[in-house]
Amino acid sequence: MTASPTSASTTAAGPAGHGPSASPSHPRAGDPVFDLHLGGKMSIQSSVALAGAEELSLAYTPGVALVCEAIAADPSLTQHYTWVPNTVAVVTDGTAVLGLGDIGPAAAMPVMEGKAVLFKQFGGVDAVPICLDTTDTEEIIETVARLAPSFGGVNLEDISAPRCFEIEDRLKEMLDIPVFHDDQHGTAVVALAALTNSLTLTGRDPGSTRVVISGAGAAGVAVAKILLEAGITDLAVTDRKGVIHSSRGDLTAVKRSLAELTADVTGRTGSLADVLDGADVYIGVSGGTVPEEHVATMAPDAIVFGLANPTPEVHPEVARRHARVVATGRSDFPNQINNVLAFPGIFRGAFDAHATAITEGMKLAAARALADLVGEALTEEYVIPSPFDPRVGPAVSAAVAAAARQDGVARR
Repeated sequence: MTASPTSASTTAAGPAGHGPSASPSHPRAGDPVFDLHLGGKMSIQSSVALAGAEELSLAYTPGVALVCEAIAADPSLTQHYTWVPNTVAVVTDGTAVLGLGDIGPAAAMPVMEGKAVLFKQFGGVDAVPICLDTTDTEEIIETVARLAPSFGGVNLEDISAPRCFEIEDRLKEMLDIPVFHDDQHGTAVVALAALTNSLTLTGRDPGSTRVVISGAGAAGVAVAKILLEAGITDLAVTDRKGVIHSSRGDLTAVKRSLAELTADVTGRTGSLADVLDGADVYIGVSGGTVPEEHVATMAPDAIVFGLANPTPEVHPEVARRHARVVATGRSDFPNQINNVLAFPGIFRGAFDAHATAITEGMKLAAARALADLVGEALTEEYVIPSPFDPRVGPAVSAAVAAAARQDGVARR
């Protein structure tokens, strides 16, 4: 039996803080953001009562020795008698934090704490933030692999490209627990869900839809791959030098592989402006700004997702002048493409199925589940559900667990 998702091991802290160093007076006192973060946003909470000597003897010595001996004889009992099967490590090296960039492991901790709180709030999954003081690929892989016995899954976070691709791929090969780089796949799942409903709303078929993605980092590569899996065939991915295609001599291995699946198939080349002309869909995961005159050249009833935070590549006010559906990564505009719609439910479903990995099928199932929640309420300003929709976590987790069983990675 999996550890109960309601037996909290990590809990959100109150706005007044909780640690021994927390006090009403601090350097930024009165600022609501800093006040909320005072003492950190999470704490460890026991899931058993220790009211007296008898309970202490069961929870610790001598009783705990019986459990240790049983697990030593049968390691699978870890899944029954520890927190491991319901706990994910949230791991970063602080090199690509939000839109802040390489700010280091110490400055990354507030984001990792926040991620852990979201895991608990929206998926019932316990999470431990781990900020590594190294940017060396081999050291990160070795460290995470050595930590893996303590966790049921690994969520890689805010690790810069292209190292993030190799780190994830090699850890997936080494470990028999789910490894998931949320900057890639969380963004991709939610973007696909929103695009699925946008295509329905505008009467488009994936096979005949022209899509342009600006940005070939972690998110851009993952979005491109999941769109190809979902049936998009006319896809151009751009970086600072224009469309990624194999005739360019400056491509990394990841970009070359992507070119073979996209521009090499369609024959599209040139600048972002060139491929936006007549395009049905623009998805920005790069930062920067797309001039309005280029957005204006897109097809009628265009779809524009400007996902950079805090400043979208195309401001919604500009996008609405030329597009029918507009989405951003921000919470103060309609249609927020927010990873929290995906990762808590994906890990919840993977844990419920005791999955050894997170497959492409599980990601596609998560996207379909999200899209289906909108249903007949679909409008230009509602193509993706809210993170606070109570149906989101259960729908995603159920779809992911079913897909895990179908894909043969479930142990339950």
